[in-house]
Amino acid sequence: MQVGSVLHRRSVLKATGLLVAGMTSHSVKAAPVSGGHLKVAGAVGSSSETLDPARQSMATDYIRGHLFYDGLISLDDRLNPRFALAEALDSNDFLIWKIRLRRNVQFHDGTALTADDVVFSLRRHQDPGVGSQQYALARTMQSVRAVSPGLVEIVLDAPNSDFPAILGISNFAILKAGTTDFKVPNGTGPFRCQEFTPGIRTVAVRNPEFWGDRPYLESVELIAIPDEMARHNALMSGDVDLIATANPRLVQMLKQGGFGVVESPVGTYTDLSIRLDQKYGRSPEFVEGIKFLLNRDQIRQSVFLGFSRVGNDQPIPPESPYFNNQLPQRTYDPDKARFLLKRSGFLGETIPLVCSPAALASVDIAVVLQYAASQIGQKMAVHRVPADGYWTQYWMKAPLGFGNINPRPAPSLTFELGFASTSPWNESRWRNPHFDGLLRDAKSTRDDSRKRQLYWDMQELVSSGSGICIPNFTNSLDAYAPHVCGLRPSQAGQLMGYDFARSVWLNENRGRKV
Repeated sequence: MQVGSVLHRRSVLKATGLLVAGMTSHSVKAAPVSGGHLKVAGAVGSSSETLDPARQSMATDYIRGHLFYDGLISLDDRLNPRFALAEALDSNDFLIWKIRLRRNVQFHDGTALTADDVVFSLRRHQDPGVGSQQYALARTMQSVRAVSPGLVEIVLDAPNSDFPAILGISNFAILKAGTTDFKVPNGTGPFRCQEFTPGIRTVAVRNPEFWGDRPYLESVELIAIPDEMARHNALMSGDVDLIATANPRLVQMLKQGGFGVVESPVGTYTDLSIRLDQKYGRSPEFVEGIKFLLNRDQIRQSVFLGFSRVGNDQPIPPESPYFNNQLPQRTYDPDKARFLLKRSGFLGETIPLVCSPAALASVDIAVVLQYAASQIGQKMAVHRVPADGYWTQYWMKAPLGFGNINPRPAPSLTFELGFASTSPWNESRWRNPHFDGLLRDAKSTRDDSRKRQLYWDMQELVSSGSGICIPNFTNSLDAYAPHVCGLRPSQAGQLMGYDFARSVWLNENRGRKV
């Protein structure tokens, strides 16, 4: 199988039909303008932010990753793999992969990209001391070696037809061999780092030696404004040009004020995770009762104001070609919830529920759930904790807590990271050997119809058995000033899958908001 040609053909086809159902283009047809400084406000900032791609785990980290680094593969607006630092990927058995590197690529320090850099970058994820977010996926690479200066061979521990999509994950960005200091990033990306103060400010300037289509922007400044109203006020006052995670309640006001809003149906979801290995989750009746207590339609209308799609406690979004549309939709049923919670023995006991602004809309969802519980005599104590430190101190540790999961480029990856028995990101600690077997089959099969059936079966197992409750898939909302052009919807996540800076330009003739 010549994967390289497949990737090329897909990119050509997608270029003629970029938008999917529910996606609205906000691109401006005027000719792009080169130059200008773009100031962007993200929703989350932390002193633990990093310039090490392997350890990046939050939205502002991902933005920096796309500014300063490249991977072997990138993902387009439909999450299809496209060539980046690789110019070909070939495999006959999905087990052994040959990667031919693009020529004439330079790191920011002027040194040339070689196979040794790729080998170093991928192997370091396998070192537990690095703390890579993709440690589990990296361990599937049984060997990574340089065949020649421009050719890398990777042997997996099992066949995986979705391996090109895995290489498109931004954590797998390519570093210069031997890199240990990340105070100044030395990548191959379209921008160079001028300033980085964790949790406060990042300034990037255009890389004149970039190997690809050079960005229009001269520089990008990234700050974090966690307070929602402050972030929107910064946009409307002209202090920033672009904000991530616009509040659905403010969309109409923004539009009336002349600002643009990009809406993308993405695979992002905020999930309620019930630890199956702790007190409450050990009762299947308790877990099922909570799932029936989630009022998905109310969450869609009152929390997301319609900017979401109803979920069914499994992680594959409705726009995916592998979505199981025959799976019976779980609905809000307080009577059934009360019956199940009473059988669990926990009805009337005060259940702790941890939420945080770090997990999108989790605070509001917690309040909706708390009210629904109170109506059937189930007490819930909502503990709202700060965004800073949430992912390291609370996520996956509380008996009931919230996660916020980004889109994955392939269903197998979604299942591998979040639900496989050996995954460190298995939020509810669900273990199902049958599910693990289906996942192995799905990754190795060449028959797409069989793969679809396997994914359908896996969605049913997750929905009925895991401790993950997924009430909605969110629509990403990004807001921008009138002079910002080129921003478009993407299934990859907010701000064009965090990669907006390669496409956006500033049209000063449209005027800045003052």
